[in-house]
Amino acid sequence: MSEEKNTVLQEQDINEILRIRREKLAALIEEGKNPFEITKFDKTHTSKEVLDGYVDHAEGEEYKPQIVSVAGRMTSRRIMGKAGFCHILDGDGVIQLYVKRDEVGEDVYAAFKTWDIGDIIGGTGEVFRTHMGEISVKLKSITLLSKSLLPLPEKFHGLKDIETRYRQRYVDLIANPEVKRTFVIRSKIMKSIREYLDNRGYLEVETPILNTIAGGANARPFITHHNTLDIDMYMRIATELHLKRLIVGGFEKVYEIGRQFRNEGMDLKHNPEFTTIELYEAYTDFNGMMDIAQGMFCYVADKVLGTRKLPYGEVTIDLNHWERLTMLEAVKKYAGIDFVRMTDEQAVEAAKNKGVELTAGKRTWGHALYECFDAFVEKELVQPTFIYDYPVEVSPLAKKKPGDNRLTERFEFFINASEMGNAFSELNDPIDQYERFLAQAKAKAQGDDEAQMLDDDFVTALEYGMPPTGGLGIGIDRMVMLYTNCQSIRDVLLFPTMKPLSK
Repeated sequence: MSEEKNTVLQEQDINEILRIRREKLAALIEEGKNPFEITKFDKTHTSKEVLDGYVDHAEGEEYKPQIVSVAGRMTSRRIMGKAGFCHILDGDGVIQLYVKRDEVGEDVYAAFKTWDIGDIIGGTGEVFRTHMGEISVKLKSITLLSKSLLPLPEKFHGLKDIETRYRQRYVDLIANPEVKRTFVIRSKIMKSIREYLDNRGYLEVETPILNTIAGGANARPFITHHNTLDIDMYMRIATELHLKRLIVGGFEKVYEIGRQFRNEGMDLKHNPEFTTIELYEAYTDFNGMMDIAQGMFCYVADKVLGTRKLPYGEVTIDLNHWERLTMLEAVKKYAGIDFVRMTDEQAVEAAKNKGVELTAGKRTWGHALYECFDAFVEKELVQPTFIYDYPVEVSPLAKKKPGDNRLTERFEFFINASEMGNAFSELNDPIDQYERFLAQAKAKAQGDDEAQMLDDDFVTALEYGMPPTGGLGIGIDRMVMLYTNCQSIRDVLLFPTMKPLSK
């Protein structure tokens, strides 16, 4: 059968199922039993609580029956004359229900036999173990709480189509319960990150999402318009500049976990909106941030997974061992180029000889070093690795390295050839910062859509004086990918950005 004919048949089948289910709903309404009018159900136990709490008793032993009320989505059912079994799926898992006509009543049992897979039901009864050994609930009463008008994916095949899974995550979670584990782990990761920082005296804060200036990162912003003020505004691309204003204001340890928005490409590691944590601590530097980053990843692994050895694809990531290399050392090690004593011209030529072409405005020593790192080194960094001492050209917010004005006190760290975080000894010289903003503005005027804007108010804040400060940003989504062994960022976002079907 052709795929086109099969699709037509599927649509006809779904339309028929929808018609039948709507007729069933209409009949219920006619009888005054509209399930959508039910406002609550007094659920006393989850499936897990029932299974974990059951204790077998010996024959003849005095026994007090455990009565529970459970509720969930019906995922299977089998009728055996005057009795039937069904399974329901709730937030914790699956539990079997035993429905006997003589217990629930003839009319209720007859109605139960007409309910559909996907319907949401609730019941109250006694917990027992069947002859087959399955802990179940023998119901005294059962109620239809909500009607499912569309069929669930076929039981034994589940929902496999990737596009449908992402577009209809609610169906994905029903059909593939293991998916829920990823998002449970994500929640635990967020909680553990907060614990780690709160225990170290950090204060969680919130900063604006809508800004009149897009700053704090080199990225293309989303633009919107504020009608009352009649001005264009930008969805934030980073929280950095506002958080550092708080350091100026006297907070010494702050962090924010929040959404960022960048109008850029989409792939396995990028989504237009994503979650980061940025943190800033006064009186420390990028070395202190290295310790914080490494400690955080280890703490979260211990708390959430109970191990620091994480399977990821075909490799095992060992969080017990972290390497630290300067960018110069890394490029020499993996690309075979020693940039240390080169001039701009020599560096550009060395990059060109390796097949790395630099565009106009980027033919400098720093850009040549960085582009060679990007081309040859990042893909080699599988186990946890800090790369530090970044060129000043690509680090407009970082403090220059003492003794070498070409470099900054900045690091990024990589796991499984993916950047996981970025940190600086923060630039607190307002004059230097202003000059770098001007250089960024010039680059933007020359067509660099990702260059930063001039933020006069941030410069003013620095003029009041900001203490030496270390700052760190970490991509939460990539961190979750690592801890859950997910290969795509869409697998760790409940509702990833998708192109509309009509486009």
